[in-house]
Amino acid sequence: MDTIQKIWAARETEQKPSYRQHLGASLIGRACERAIWKTWRWVTIERHSGRLLRLFETGHLAEARIVSDLRLTGATVYDHDPETGQQFNLRDESGHFGGSMDGVAVGVLEAPETWHVLEFKTHNQKSFDKLRKDNVKISKPEHYAQMQTYMMLSSIEWAVYLAVCKNDDDLYFERVSYDADYAALLLDKAHRIIGAASPPERISSDPAWHECRFCAHHATCHGEKLPEMNCRTCIFSSPIEDGNWRCEKRNCVIPYDLQIKGCLEHLFLPQLVAGEQVDADPEGRWVEYKTRNGSVWRNGTGLH
Repeated sequence: MDTIQKIWAARETEQKPSYRQHLGASLIGRACERAIWKTWRWVTIERHSGRLLRLFETGHLAEARIVSDLRLTGATVYDHDPETGQQFNLRDESGHFGGSMDGVAVGVLEAPETWHVLEFKTHNQKSFDKLRKDNVKISKPEHYAQMQTYMMLSSIEWAVYLAVCKNDDDLYFERVSYDADYAALLLDKAHRIIGAASPPERISSDPAWHECRFCAHHATCHGEKLPEMNCRTCIFSSPIEDGNWRCEKRNCVIPYDLQIKGCLEHLFLPQLVAGEQVDADPEGRWVEYKTRNGSVWRNGTGLH
């Protein structure tokens, strides 16, 4: 194994699966509600290549430089919540929807007296050129929705979108105003997804559709791959108030670490199984499915 391959392999070995507790503002602008729901329900836990992991890290490292750049202009920038010393974590009233802002600032030269939500992104040349041509709302609707969510949850009516071109370190700056009507639609969308007991409709029935082909959930959505086994894919669990989850089988609130592990009484939500339900134990201890190729498979206690 040569040096580069060793680097990729080491990063892949070190990566930790992402079990985000909340439905993220960074997701809510996506067109496919089914994909958002499946991410929220931990149906597919992505594992990335070493190269992609390093690319994510590059984006994260750029944030500190952008903060420094803004401060050079005289702006007062808070990249952490002064009260907690942590990132600014925002949640809606359910506790299930929100995200972490990159920061807030006042003293931005274009509007010195106005507080702004800060959103930092990195782009390749093609994406950066489109951003510069069309603005963030048109070229990056997911980023625009993310900022609208943060403005709604923070009660700050302006945002700054500052992007870096990874090819030549060029910068893009845009002020974005709060759109209350659009933000309300995003919140309704989030609550619809959070409250859905089964996956929403696909954005397309064609597995080769461009938004499906590269989706992390392609194999469980258009194929026959089983979802991950955890409490969020189980028929007995559901989201409740204050960002918590409840198990109806055991009549209890499920701690986050146990949500990840699941239990031996786990039963998949039937809509997540690629097959026809043909039988079930009256006590709910197992469910039997006939797969598309005609074979019979049983899901239940001690059988997975």
